[in-house]
Amino acid sequence: MKRLSVILTAILVAVALTPVAPAGATTRFDRELQARIARAQAYADSRPGDTGIVLRDRWTGAVYRSQAAGTLIWACSTPKLAMVVDLLLRNDSGAVQLTAEDRDLMHRMLNSSDDAAAHTLWTRYGGEAEFAKRFPSYGMTDMRFTDQHPHHWGWILTTANDLDRLVNHVLTKLPRQHRDYIVREMRAVDVNQQWGVWGAGAAARPGNKNGWSDDNDDGSWIMNSVGFVGPHERYTLSLMNNTKVIQNGYETGQETTTKISEILFKGYFKG
Repeated sequence: MKRLSVILTAILVAVALTPVAPAGATTRFDRELQARIARAQAYADSRPGDTGIVLRDRWTGAVYRSQAAGTLIWACSTPKLAMVVDLLLRNDSGAVQLTAEDRDLMHRMLNSSDDAAAHTLWTRYGGEAEFAKRFPSYGMTDMRFTDQHPHHWGWILTTANDLDRLVNHVLTKLPRQHRDYIVREMRAVDVNQQWGVWGAGAAARPGNKNGWSDDNDDGSWIMNSVGFVGPHERYTLSLMNNTKVIQNGYETGQETTTKISEILFKGYFKG
């Protein structure tokens, strides 16, 4: 019994002395990806504004979060992904009956980030009262509206952490037919969304939903991208870039988010 007590004490001491990994820890990623993460973060730090980054390995559970991952930034068009999730699940429950026109509008939201399609569906299916109350259940627990702007899909503050949870909800929680549909759509986006996560390169088979706008009060740009890369969508990547740049802010943010994904994944997948 005494020996057991000594062993237990030793275990407790060892646990107490084990360092706790910081929020941005990369130790569960392989060495190559750890080095890529360090380069990507250094690049992000050298760029204008703030960039929230969340990288997740769905196979090992490893997660990297930048210091800005919890910073509230305008979501722009990324909530269109949550809208599609919500509509599909409401249709399953019988709460709504999606028409062929509705499904075409959903395709347009995901494919080219069509604002008119989003406006129509938001209004047709209940707006804030219906969509927003369920968005947190899809992972967007940080999201909020403000009194300065309409409570509308295009005026939601959110975080890279939220977008990480949202895309992982799509990949792990949705019925298979809905997951596969969204993955196909995100892998086949129009040219206007082929940046951000898309920078991983064709070999990574990326898919993404992007959002962009000069929504800041001073007219500076926000450039966001959330999606997945790798075999069986192994990795998810969420990027929110508050450029704080007015002139050429779109181009600046597009370059920042695309380069981060390129540093992380271009040439990483062999064969």
